[in-house]
Amino acid sequence: MSKIFPNLPVPDAAGIGLRSRHISDMISRRPSAGWLEVHAENYMGDSAAVEALEKLRETYPLSVHGVGLSLGSASGLDRDHLERLRSVCIRFQPALVSEHLAWSVADGAYLNDLLPLRYDEDALDIVAANVDQLQDRLQRRVFIENLSAYIAFANSTMTEAQFLAELVKRTGCGLLLDVNNVYVSACNLDFDAKAFIDNLPADAVGEIHLAGHAVNEVEGDIVLIDDHGSRVPPAVWSLYAHVLRKIGPRPTLIEWDTEVPALDVLLGEAMWADMMAASIDFEKRGAPQIAQQPDRRFHGIELFSTSNLARGAMPAISALTTIRPSVFASNSVTRRARYAV
Repeated sequence: MSKIFPNLPVPDAAGIGLRSRHISDMISRRPSAGWLEVHAENYMGDSAAVEALEKLRETYPLSVHGVGLSLGSASGLDRDHLERLRSVCIRFQPALVSEHLAWSVADGAYLNDLLPLRYDEDALDIVAANVDQLQDRLQRRVFIENLSAYIAFANSTMTEAQFLAELVKRTGCGLLLDVNNVYVSACNLDFDAKAFIDNLPADAVGEIHLAGHAVNEVEGDIVLIDDHGSRVPPAVWSLYAHVLRKIGPRPTLIEWDTEVPALDVLLGEAMWADMMAASIDFEKRGAPQIAQQPDRRFHGIELFSTSNLARGAMPAISALTTIRPSVFASNSVTRRARYAV
């Protein structure tokens, strides 16, 4: 019989991805983290990690993130893998479940990668059928994540954002907006990252991911690699600020999968995400207006107003909202889209 956990919805705040090296610290310290996310495939059996997650689930809201279901497979979903995912959801009762808009299975062989789709009606039919099957079996809404891309199909008939929007219409699924993935793909394939975000149905976005990426030079071009191996860079923070202004706060995950640092580093990144969200929410609600006849006692003092909000309202917090991409600003690097037929 499945254990009954407290009903803990994932808040519109920052959480962290639970990694094996942090489990002991999380259990002993129970630090202030908005929520935890785990990869479903790491908890499909019985192990010490599973027992540890059961303990943490009593304290923290949980999101389960799948990486191996291969929603883009034309042969359909692997029923055994789907049943294992269902068992994980029954066991841990997560508030959120998500998967990738990708494929990773061919002729029964699992590839250790998340591969892109051709964005057209045929692919949409396949993915929609698979998402319908997934949601029917789990009896819940599943959130689909945009992919980081290094190549694009030359014969796609729609953008990834348009594809995701149509997928939401057909299946009622939600979206997991990975801001780092948007930035990486936009730089690699030379498209407008903000326009990508603006073309998504805002109401469908139920979770956000933030992460770092690697910068490589290949034959004179800059190629960004989504390695989740560093702090969130300024350009991604800037794009996250655009997301917050566009759709408002959402549960936001700090991802870190390679060169995993100490737990406090992840918690610090989550703190910055919360501070940025709070600052932008404060900004959107507006600041008190200066009276038209200011008191002469304050002559020469810059009073609080909407125009000086970023400087005077919450200086430590609002510094993040003014970050602009530096290294990867427009025209600062050479970028060339790569296409595969």
